[in-house]
Amino acid sequence: MMLSAHSACNRRIASITVVEKIENTGLPVATRDSLGGRLQGVAERCLPELLAPAGNWACARAAVLNGADAVYFALGKFNARIRAENFAAEDLPRLMEYLHKHGVRGYGCLNTIVFEDELGEAEACLRAMISAGVDAVLVQDVGIARLVRRISTDFPIHASTQMTITSAAGVEFAKELGCSLVVLARECSVDEIAAIRLATRGFVPPISLEVFVHGALCISYSGQCFASRALGGRSANRGDCAQVCRLPYALVCDGRELPLGDRKYLLSAQDLAALELLPDLVRTGVASLKIEGRLKSPEYVAAITRIYRSALDELVLDGDGVCSDRRGCSSGRYKAVRYEMGMAFSRGLCAGWLKGVDQRTVVHGRFGKHRGVCVGKVVRVRGRRVVVQAEIDIKPGDGLVFESGTHGEDEAGGRVYNVRVLGETASGPRASGETGSAECDLSSCKLLELGFGNGPAEVSRVKPGAEVWKTSDPELEQRWRALAEGGKGQYKRPIWFEVCGSAGGRMELTARDEHGNEATAVSAVSLCPARSSPLTEGMLVEQLGRLGGTQFRLDGLKSRLPAGLMLPVSELNRLRREVVAELERVRARPKHWQLSPANRTAELPGAARSVRLASGAVLQLAVLVRNLTQFKAAMEAGVRVVYCEFESLDDYRTAVEQRRHYGGGSGAGQPGRSDGAGGESEAAHGSGNAVFAVLPRIFKQGEEGILETIRASGMDGYLVRNYDHLKFFKGERCVGDFSFNTGNSLAAEYFKNRFGLERVTASYDMDVKHLELLLRAVPPEWIEITVYQHIPMLHMAHCMFCAFMSQGRNRKDCGRPCRQHEVRLRDRLGEEHPVRADVCCRNTVFQGRPKSAAEHLGKLIDFGARCFRLELLDEDRDETVRLIRKYSALLSPR
Repeated sequence: MMLSAHSACNRRIASITVVEKIENTGLPVATRDSLGGRLQGVAERCLPELLAPAGNWACARAAVLNGADAVYFALGKFNARIRAENFAAEDLPRLMEYLHKHGVRGYGCLNTIVFEDELGEAEACLRAMISAGVDAVLVQDVGIARLVRRISTDFPIHASTQMTITSAAGVEFAKELGCSLVVLARECSVDEIAAIRLATRGFVPPISLEVFVHGALCISYSGQCFASRALGGRSANRGDCAQVCRLPYALVCDGRELPLGDRKYLLSAQDLAALELLPDLVRTGVASLKIEGRLKSPEYVAAITRIYRSALDELVLDGDGVCSDRRGCSSGRYKAVRYEMGMAFSRGLCAGWLKGVDQRTVVHGRFGKHRGVCVGKVVRVRGRRVVVQAEIDIKPGDGLVFESGTHGEDEAGGRVYNVRVLGETASGPRASGETGSAECDLSSCKLLELGFGNGPAEVSRVKPGAEVWKTSDPELEQRWRALAEGGKGQYKRPIWFEVCGSAGGRMELTARDEHGNEATAVSAVSLCPARSSPLTEGMLVEQLGRLGGTQFRLDGLKSRLPAGLMLPVSELNRLRREVVAELERVRARPKHWQLSPANRTAELPGAARSVRLASGAVLQLAVLVRNLTQFKAAMEAGVRVVYCEFESLDDYRTAVEQRRHYGGGSGAGQPGRSDGAGGESEAAHGSGNAVFAVLPRIFKQGEEGILETIRASGMDGYLVRNYDHLKFFKGERCVGDFSFNTGNSLAAEYFKNRFGLERVTASYDMDVKHLELLLRAVPPEWIEITVYQHIPMLHMAHCMFCAFMSQGRNRKDCGRPCRQHEVRLRDRLGEEHPVRADVCCRNTVFQGRPKSAAEHLGKLIDFGARCFRLELLDEDRDETVRLIRKYSALLSPR
């Protein structure tokens, strides 16, 4: 790359000059964009940044030394990986200095929901990030995004994948909150990502997109998982996921367990590996590619970061923005790389949902933890020696496990003591690493006899035909450790040099990096005519390009020296060292963001609000029904607000027709008035019952017809669950559901007033204490509280019916077993959890035992709560009536 002149060559300046703004150069002018400081290139498209995880200092260094453009990290408890080591606030200045010195951006994570009494602590975390020059903050909570803007007008906000954004409307929602980048849900395909990018390209201010390319896949939509909360008292939305999706389950169909062979891990997704899709992802115009893994080791971070860095550097962008791979992802080199990815950590590798919906690829069901790479099959066992048909080389010291079909503690395995080659069945070993397949490809393999010495390996239990998995490769692990610790092979970052000067004057050496940072050094001696070895461009490249002991590599040099001049080599070396050192000092300078001096959370009303109910206020009981039998029972009981969530779109119109047979008036579902004053009248929205449609949790482009059909059914209003609903049903009667994860007053006020919602449902992660704090902080009639429900533990693109009860791959060829069978998942304790498919074929796993807050109703009423909800699932008519009567009695005047 050739650089044009920046300044007059004969300018007399001090020995070191720092220039922070670049003009008239081959590099783009330095402007902050949505990544919090990244340069916008002249071309519309450029390679996206590579974003790596940093769960601790060692991982941060591993990411930097192996080519990450940015890292993400957390401090305190408000992050999605609280079990990671993370950082303390006092670490941040040193961390950011280290990152920026190496040209790497650092993004802080505050990506959980935050409760009312925690807003002050969250503000302190944000202030620490802003003061330390962190490049952006990643958030899930709408209230936290609003808090950021209260304390800083320019600190970049990134919307976490925990916000469950799957559409252009979701991106627009984030933009209006002040976000400059959105991490899309992992369930988006490449085509959907491209469509979202196309639809949002013209947004002002601009907003960028980020996607995951490697690491663990949550089976539930991120931000919509309540399984840990339901089964273990831990919350994924609070960073404390209990990994219940990685446990074994049995599939119960119509009361009988289905025989699925060795498939027991029915919710455990394989790991995402999108290396082969990098050209396609770059073509979409995404700004950032993210590697998951803040709980992983430095060796893992080093290995995976290096692999994706190398792959990105092999991509070529032409003038039209078309991306191609120089070497080709299908080569033998790629297979070797895939082996390395599998050994780093793998539950099986797949493209996730990036290639679209294929229910036979994301979950294989055979294991739920690291398995490594399938290397062959057992031929026979001789004492402590095992003969294996090996597709991939096996070396002494490698760790192996032999498949038993149970994937439990009874599996045999151990370290290989020695290896003897018995012969080849074909042309020799072939590196594969295709850990997602159930069968190893043995078309080209060696016959090996493996000895296990006198160690703990119990190979006598190994059966012929068993698959052999390599779980450890010490040689590879040693190389990863060296990469993580900055040994030989450290990634070099590009810089460009420009030299200028004239005879009798000083020579200027200017260094510029990819972010627009610049430093200039001036020679201590003058240029003079050369008797021999003049300063040609080639000689300058050779001498100034000796950057081996630094983090840099010379990517281009422009000489503006007249011909025939010379400078001592020792002076060239001094200039090189000096300009590099100064460039590092310039890079290490912290970012300066606006920061309000006032404590913004202290301005919130908090506990100062009175919680007494006004005189005449009504306690309202709403009931969510999921079939027409429940609907009829609720209407007969006189329930004032009925939410309808049906699996068939036809049932919405049927419900509207049936409700005409029921008038208003007092009934079991209409509790009496309280002792307060004011509030809604008994007929706040007219006499009789109000029937609301419950909309699908997730929306994607192309599903507008579902919303149109539901609207055409004639419902009174809508229980809205995502950002598209807020936009589509704007101006109509709407109640915000739990899926918005509202846990504090800043979020509640935004949804209530910005979108004109009648009420907002409190987050399902809240306990009575946090509900009290929220009810004190906002008008209590804003908040609806669910007091009876089967918790919707997981909401998934993964369809249990298609994956395990059909031969199809998606809704087009599965035969719709969801319409014919009742399915439950039986856990290790014997509890059965119902599985339901919605109108978009997405599955929800509900907790088998319902949760009730009946014992807390009195307290909640004392706190000011007025609106309560029952959520039914498979209750019959009699149980529906019983529950309505029970809770109506509890809400009656005391």
